[in-house]
Order: sequence, then structure tokens, then C-alpha cells
Amino acid sequence: MSEPQTSASSSLEDGGDLLATESGMPEVVDHVAVARLYGEPLFQLPQDLYIPPDALEVFLEAFEGPLDLLLYLIRKQNFNILDIPMAAVTRQYLTYVEQVRKRNLELAAEYLLMAAMLIEIKSRMLLPPKKTAEGEEAEDPRAELVRRLLEYEQIKLAAARLGELPHYGRDFLKAQVYIEQSMQPRFPDVHIVDLQGAWADILKRAKLVQHHKITREELSVREHMSIVLKALQGRKFVEFEKLFNPAQGVPVLVVTFIALLELAKESLIEITQAEAYAPIYVRLSYTPA
Repeated sequence: MSEPQTSASSSLEDGGDLLATESGMPEVVDHVAVARLYGEPLFQLPQDLYIPPDALEVFLEAFEGPLDLLLYLIRKQNFNILDIPMAAVTRQYLTYVEQVRKRNLELAAEYLLMAAMLIEIKSRMLLPPKKTAEGEEAEDPRAELVRRLLEYEQIKLAAARLGELPHYGRDFLKAQVYIEQSMQPRFPDVHIVDLQGAWADILKRAKLVQHHKITREELSVREHMSIVLKALQGRKFVEFEKLFNPAQGVPVLVVTFIALLELAKESLIEITQAEAYAPIYVRLSYTPA
């Protein structure tokens, strides 16, 4: 590639606007490179350049099949579909099939099948019509082809109408609103066991607030002080617990305890204990003779 670059540079130095090589390809056209290779300007095409035949294809019309091509040829030239001029249509059809066959033989297979059918219809039209047993005229050889073309045209028009309808994702989008999870509180599922526990708690609280009548009982501290002194007379020591009778009820026990405190305050009794955590004893106070 060094030689072409040298010749191109020499042509630029000479100031020529157009230089031709032996193959007829231009080296420099208005000081513009023919192409660029890896970013470098290329002023002359290489001699061994190979371009595959199918590197560039231009499709002027795209058809979905033989019927689509036939319908296009008929409608473009305003032919009566019920009275198709088979010679003109077949000639144009074969021209297109020949172009397709050169590019893609597999694609041309179904087009060739339709071409054979057109040639057959054209041949049958050249023959004299056969009369039926009832004396009626024979069916037109083009009838089957016309029926298929009309059905195909109806389906194609229906597909076009469907394509014009608004499509989701093409013509409109579904509105969506995203809400943060924190704004959507999700409450836990409640089971039957939870309901039973809640109901039991309600019943328990209801019992606590039930109405009850309070009666007042007159209890005398002085009287119980006398009862305690009588219980201590003639005894050296009496255990603290033996002075209380739980069967008398809480109010009596409270008044008895207050009575003991009053007696101890007035120094009429002594409350002693041998050591820590040892039993507590109560006795009358000792008075010297």
C-alpha cells in the first residue's frame, strides 16, 4: 500500500485536481480521499479489492408472497381483477421472479410455483373452451386465481385496519404510579388464636372494673392492745407470728400489728431477736421490783 500513497502524494504536489490510474479509477478528486482506512486517507483504490456480489442490495418493493405481488401488479395498472389480462401480468411477474431468483433461490421457489400456475392459466385461455354436458359455458380458468386474490385482498385490508388501531406500547402507554412501600402500610394477618387472646384480655379487664360494695368495720386499736397483753401474761416469750390469726381477716391482722407497734412505743412490750434471720419474739417489758 506504500506505492499508491507515494503516487497520491506526488500528484498533490503537482497540483493536479484529477489523476486517473491504469484501471480508470481516480486517484485524487478535488483533493478528497476516495476512502479512509484505519483513519488514514486513501487516495487510490487497491488493485486486489474484492466486493462480494451480495454486499449491497437495493429492494424497491417488498412483497409478502406471490399473491401480494400479483395484487400489486393488478392494482398498480388499474386492471379489472375479474378480467385479468394474463399476458401482461405474467410477463411482469416473470421479470420480477427472475430478479428474485438471481438473489435468493430459496425465496424464488414459491414465486416460481405461482409463475407456473400463471403460465398454465394463460395456456388454457388460448385453447378453445370446452362445453359441458348441459351445454353451459366452461368455467373461466382465471376463476380460482381471482377467488384467491379477492380473499387475500380482504384479509390484507382487514390487517391494515387492525394495524391502524391504537396499540399498547406503540401509540399509548399505560399510566403507572409508583408509591413507596412506607406509604402503603401492610397489616399482618389475624389468626383465630389472636382473636381468642384479645377476647380473654377484654374479659379480664372487665372483671377488674366490676362494681362492689365496701362496708366499714369498726375495729379498736386499744381493744387489740389489751388482747395482746392478755396473750403475753404468764409467758416469757411468744413468737411474733403466734399473735396473729389469719382466719380473722386482713383488717384484724392490720389492727393487731398497729396494736403491737403502739405497745412497743409505750414500752409495754419488748420485741427481740437472737440473731439475724432468727425468729422474732415478743414479751412483756421487765420492770424491777
